[in-house]
Amino acid sequence: MKNELLDIVENNFSNKQLIKKKLADMNIVDIAEIFDDLEKEKALQIFRLLPKNKAADIFSYISPEKQKLIIEAITDKELGKIIDDLYLDDTVDLLEEMPANVVRKILKNTDRATRKIINQFLNYPEDSAGSVMTIEYVDLQKDMTIREAIDMIRKTVEDKETFEICYVVSEERLLEGTVSIKDILLTDDDKKISDIMDNKNIIYVNTTDDKEFVSKLFMKYDCSSLAVVDNEKRLVGIITVDDVVDIIQDENTEDFELMAAMTPSEKPYLKTSILKLAINRIPWLLFLMISATLTGFVINNFESGLAKESVLIAFIPMLMDTGGNSGSQAATLAIRGLALNEIKTSDFFAIMFKESSVGLIAGFVLAVFNFFRLLILKYDILVALTVCSSILLTVVISNIIGGILPLIAKFLKLDPALMAAPLITTIVDVISLIAYFCIASSLLNI
Repeated sequence: MKNELLDIVENNFSNKQLIKKKLADMNIVDIAEIFDDLEKEKALQIFRLLPKNKAADIFSYISPEKQKLIIEAITDKELGKIIDDLYLDDTVDLLEEMPANVVRKILKNTDRATRKIINQFLNYPEDSAGSVMTIEYVDLQKDMTIREAIDMIRKTVEDKETFEICYVVSEERLLEGTVSIKDILLTDDDKKISDIMDNKNIIYVNTTDDKEFVSKLFMKYDCSSLAVVDNEKRLVGIITVDDVVDIIQDENTEDFELMAAMTPSEKPYLKTSILKLAINRIPWLLFLMISATLTGFVINNFESGLAKESVLIAFIPMLMDTGGNSGSQAATLAIRGLALNEIKTSDFFAIMFKESSVGLIAGFVLAVFNFFRLLILKYDILVALTVCSSILLTVVISNIIGGILPLIAKFLKLDPALMAAPLITTIVDVISLIAYFCIASSLLNI
């Protein structure tokens, strides 16, 4: 249907009634995607054709670039209507994406009370629970009857982002419990909220908690929403599952970029400038390039030995690659385990034991395979023993280093993704060469 509408817009744009009909039948997310494929003038005209009851919802899904164009082009009255209909957390997200002149226009078209709440949201740390929460939730008093609660929900639910879980608060807004809409609907009208609310297993976060911690709680407890409280345990907002999906996506993107030795970017790849992409990569490339010179120092120190047994040079790339690959495999599993909360820093020695055991098995198989391969290729038996012993030792050491470095990073309050393939490979390269040359010195007397 998206492609069908685009065809109509491109070839039959004068038929506004047909376009309106198509827009009314489409999913709001699909409609929002269309704006990325439209030039400025047509995007503005299509936006004005949107059903009035859907315009704000669609606007929240439109890309920031097109949102900016629309805000700059529409009247203050039109903008005020959109802002009034947007959920507050979507308004805050919008403000964080817009330049100063657009922010001023948006704030000018909000009432004083809304501006006060928005400023409060913007004062929360960028990656905190407070910065991603919404205040559009259903709150009830525990002495309400079920009939009173249902009446209140009916009157207020239109402006709420979610109502599957209702939050029970005291007169001082202290969080006292939760109750599901299902339980409310299945309970007799004369009973009270206090009779059915859950006040023992309340899951909540503080406004200053990191949003990555929030996402882990959602996964652990399979929540659809989560209460956010201040330091006095007063309910100030909730975080919904759609916000958590965005958090997880952002965190995964950041981890992937760190694992590839890049400074994380806040914008999508195609929206990031060439200069910004280069700047994000250059510092890590410089660091890794300088770190890699350590392998040169190791080789220089054993230069005289290599001159006597020049055949050893041919196996250096294989050893370095095998060590790097082994370390990267272990690091990837450790980083993922930490991200999913499957392993903790207290598992340090368990990880070390497991990875050394895996390294012994994998290293032994690789060593035996290479030993017979080198004999078939008619290499000297001592050279074969040197190479294969080095492979075994390199794989064991690489696995241990790859497994424990992310845990060390986590213990030091760093992102474990920093200890990924590029850095692990650089460290392991140096260690594998030292092990190789030390074994060669013992077995071959070089």
